[in-house]
Amino acid sequence: MGRENFGSKIGAVLAAAGSAVGLGNIWRFPIETAENGGAAFIVVYIMCIAVLGLPIMISEFMIGRYTHSNTAAAYRILSNGSPWKWVGRLGVFIGWFIMCYYVVVGAWTMHYAFLSATNAFHEVSAKEYGSIFDNFVQDPWIPTLWLLVFIGIIHCVITRGVRSGIEKSSKLMMPTLFVITVALAICSVSLPGASKGIEFLLQPDWSKVDSSVVLNAMGQAFYSLSLGMGCLCTYASYFDKNTPLAKSALNVSFIDSTIAIMAGFIIFPSIFNIGMNPTEIGAGAGLTFVSLPNVFQQALGGGSLLAVIFSTLFYFLLFFAAITSAISLHEVATAYVTEEFSLSRKKGAALVTLSVLVLGTVCSLSFGPLSGITLFDRNIFSLFDDFSGRILLPISGFLISIFAGWVLDRKLYHAEVTNGGKLKAPYFRVLVFALCYLAPIAIGLVFLDQIGVFDTIMALF
Repeated sequence: MGRENFGSKIGAVLAAAGSAVGLGNIWRFPIETAENGGAAFIVVYIMCIAVLGLPIMISEFMIGRYTHSNTAAAYRILSNGSPWKWVGRLGVFIGWFIMCYYVVVGAWTMHYAFLSATNAFHEVSAKEYGSIFDNFVQDPWIPTLWLLVFIGIIHCVITRGVRSGIEKSSKLMMPTLFVITVALAICSVSLPGASKGIEFLLQPDWSKVDSSVVLNAMGQAFYSLSLGMGCLCTYASYFDKNTPLAKSALNVSFIDSTIAIMAGFIIFPSIFNIGMNPTEIGAGAGLTFVSLPNVFQQALGGGSLLAVIFSTLFYFLLFFAAITSAISLHEVATAYVTEEFSLSRKKGAALVTLSVLVLGTVCSLSFGPLSGITLFDRNIFSLFDDFSGRILLPISGFLISIFAGWVLDRKLYHAEVTNGGKLKAPYFRVLVFALCYLAPIAIGLVFLDQIGVFDTIMALF
């Protein structure tokens, strides 16, 4: 039986976009924008996508489609068994490793969608939202039950295969995600005082743009596009030979950036409507599960039907963003296990699901019964998050750029990018230059920033 491919170009793009669009678009990008000059940060971010994101994404697409193999096998084939084969294995490990804690947050989005739908936030005071979240994540049972449901949905999609599972779910979930995003943005910008939030988002403050802002933008561009974790390479292995790689990368980047920017149109008008400062409401889980429920209730009238609908749709938006990314992470490991060990998809997926369920449960319990287990003042969940984001992903991205720019045969690269000469690629020399020089330098700077080298240097002067 031959290896599956995506059944359509739109299915391939939506699946890759689903991998890229994740929680970082919604709970990290808006706050990065707020703290780093508004529209000025967005401009720098888009430039970073062009310089850093697109070249690496095209490279991952090329490597996956040329080999039509899982990520580990793809690098083994193209490296002729040299040590560069470990780049692929690293990508597989990173995808699986990230999924082990990412599913925990995905489960939280389901719980908060349920709370919103049942109007559980009605008459909750501003001070109580933090306690509600803390009590929830510290509970040993409720988060674990939601985790089972979240992983169960992913498992069902993966076992159905590429076309019947991944592609069909992407065609359903990505348009739904986009419709919800547009609906929430329209509702938010219609609120009294929304103009201040829109102005805050779109007014560039170039005085805030410095080297740290550029580094933040590079980091956001890198993580937002799901680079270096095997997802794009694995999905590209299901592309057919007529799929235009550069155009697909542009489409994925456009969808990813659009969702991120529109998240700002959802959040900032709501915040300004109740007179809050966007830079003081926190980021990540604190923003999403503590500050925003309070913001939505105050902005839309606590207990009103509009507040219930808006809040519920927002957490469904988070759920779709989380699960499409988690599906791609699962597929990275599933493709590796099934092809490297000659297992059926059902058996391979079951092994991956079981391993993620075990470690995901450990990460979930690290807020409660296992909270006493710490290292560097971080619980297990935070260790997984920091190690993958600060160490593994920059290293993987750096190696991919070096491999694509310096190791791969340029003729092979050109042939894949042009689909065997059928497409024009006037940008090819710029692409190679970016891979050889710009991307490695940019990723190296991001890595040094992530591990605190620059902070240490600044502290000495």
